[in-house]
Amino acid sequence: MTEPSIDFSEEVAVSAARSRLIIEQDAQARKLKRLGDPERHVEKVLFANKFFFRNGGSEVVMFDEMDLMRKWKVDIVEFSMNDDRNMPSRFQSYFVSQKSYRASSRREKLKSAISFIHSPEAVSNITRLIRDEKPSILHCHNIYHQLTPSIVTAAAEMGVPVVLTLHDYKPVCPVYTQLSNGEVCSRCGDGAFETILARRCADGSLGRSALLWAEARYHALLGSYHRVGKFIAPSKFMYDAVVRRFGADKVVHIPNGIDASRIDASAGDDGYALYLGRLSPEKGVEDLLRAHGKAEGAWRLVIAGTGPLFDELQRKYPAAEFRGHLTGTDLAQTIKGAALIVVPSVWHENSPLSILEAMAHGKPIVASRIGGIPELVRDGTTGLLFEPGNTAQISEKVGNLLVDRSRREALGRNARAIVETEYTLEKHGAALFSLYEDLIASAGSYRKVGS
Repeated sequence: MTEPSIDFSEEVAVSAARSRLIIEQDAQARKLKRLGDPERHVEKVLFANKFFFRNGGSEVVMFDEMDLMRKWKVDIVEFSMNDDRNMPSRFQSYFVSQKSYRASSRREKLKSAISFIHSPEAVSNITRLIRDEKPSILHCHNIYHQLTPSIVTAAAEMGVPVVLTLHDYKPVCPVYTQLSNGEVCSRCGDGAFETILARRCADGSLGRSALLWAEARYHALLGSYHRVGKFIAPSKFMYDAVVRRFGADKVVHIPNGIDASRIDASAGDDGYALYLGRLSPEKGVEDLLRAHGKAEGAWRLVIAGTGPLFDELQRKYPAAEFRGHLTGTDLAQTIKGAALIVVPSVWHENSPLSILEAMAHGKPIVASRIGGIPELVRDGTTGLLFEPGNTAQISEKVGNLLVDRSRREALGRNARAIVETEYTLEKHGAALFSLYEDLIASAGSYRKVGS
């Protein structure tokens, strides 16, 4: 069977996107009208995340959600860790003290290890915050270690429903990534965490692996995660991974959203491939750099990001252009000039915001066929997929797309059309708001916490 041409794929994708846009705009209008209903019970949402600055994707998602809730006249309460990089917050007095977990003495290491598993300070502070502010619901994002899942139990015991967005696999993988010694692994998915000890999954260290095992077992025994009302899985892949332990009634799939209206789709490009993100082993950046090396200068590669491998990779692969960490105008201009974005991950990526941002810019994506990536990168429609770690496929697909401007522009147009209809921030927020309402209703009659 012959594959359809790229022109056919573009026509189908754009036509479907436009048809869906009409339907969804009508549905969204009805939803937004309901969000203004004065009888709604989502009056105040408490957001918890260990960082209160834009440290990564989880913070970007959280800040966008908070802004959207404020737009819909919902009061916002914040709980986090003190840090000089934090955004301003009138709730800063409730934030926990800064923790780095790099203690030097044996006594301090033991103290840090205990607070790593359970933070009495976080429990005490969030309890005071809930009593003082009486939120309708607690929405947790990245709470591990500095805040700990103990805050979930504290909120649940006070009658506050809890939502937890899954940015990684922590509840089903003590090391977050579903990687064991560089290999994809899901052995702990059912809640049996002993594999981490046998395989020393934490960088080969028995000590670190034992600490992460103790953390997982502690919260399993206390049922911390089972106090969560709903887990939000941004990808279907994440949904399937977590359902295995918690069951379908505890998990809901809500894709991430992006405000594409803030981004002008690029009309052209400067002909280079771009990697955006952290320079760490699970991101597969070295596979991309090897592929670039094999191409012997046939195409241009720009690396934007930093991380533990930065110095080593810059030394080993001088033919690539390393730009370091970019933000603001520099980042926007670098994306605008890219012909395509490469996502070479070798771990089970969840739902990378970098892909949604690339789609909003009208850029095609060449990416690994792993985790939740294929849900965003539709092979032959919005980009091209390759097998993780396959440098020959990376070189071939990137090289072919870089010499075919009309094809990559067609893929980019498809990507922009799909992100405008399927991954809007308003659609994400409406689904989130409905979830809040359902949890509050199922928790029984709405009552003032602490009364």
